[in-house]
Amino acid sequence: MATKQKILIVDDDENIAELISLYLTKECFETMMVHDGESALTAIDSFGPDLMLLDIMLPGMDGYQVCREVRNRSSLPIIMLSAKGEVFDKVLGLELGADDYMEKPFDSKELVARVKAVLRRFKTAPAETTTDDSECVEYTDLKVNRTDYSVIYKGKNIDMPPKELELLYFLASSPNHVFTREQLLDQIWGYEYVGDTRTVDVHVKRLREKLGDHEEWKISTTWGIGYKFEVRR
Repeated sequence: MATKQKILIVDDDENIAELISLYLTKECFETMMVHDGESALTAIDSFGPDLMLLDIMLPGMDGYQVCREVRNRSSLPIIMLSAKGEVFDKVLGLELGADDYMEKPFDSKELVARVKAVLRRFKTAPAETTTDDSECVEYTDLKVNRTDYSVIYKGKNIDMPPKELELLYFLASSPNHVFTREQLLDQIWGYEYVGDTRTVDVHVKRLREKLGDHEEWKISTTWGIGYKFEVRR
């Protein structure tokens, strides 16, 4: 029997948490509910979730603080939940490392679809004894491997959430090719993702912060169009 994937639900409203748990349990997920930020951090170690649904408005340590703390030590997929629908709130959550953001109230079918989509993106392929070139791109000081979801930069492993890695891999697989934000949103986040193109900008910003501006390559902006992985010839 296949092991059920585990979802950690973090929401101070017990009724909402119970409702979310009911939706996910019907889809054969195993769930655990906690109602504050400190308990969420403890549950990550004890429960070992595959994904966390994280409300922003929590007592004590809020969802933004929890997300920041998790990202300092793990690439655990995070979907933020909030009644705040302003662009600023969404961008802040994504900048802190969330993989997706949903506004309350939400449709149960959409929630389940988002959970499944993020888990699909995070799931790694089985390790191979040889590396398929189509799953790995290499440049000077940089190796991006989509088989085991690893990024090696200047000899050190760089921790990246799945969508950051997939965006980097996609761009680096087509050097000097300019992609529009809409193309990148569709390719990395998929047709089921309902978001805006600023999501792409946020993830490019995070990649630049982690990789800097290498003398032989960089992620460059083509103003008015989008982005490319520029290789200096």
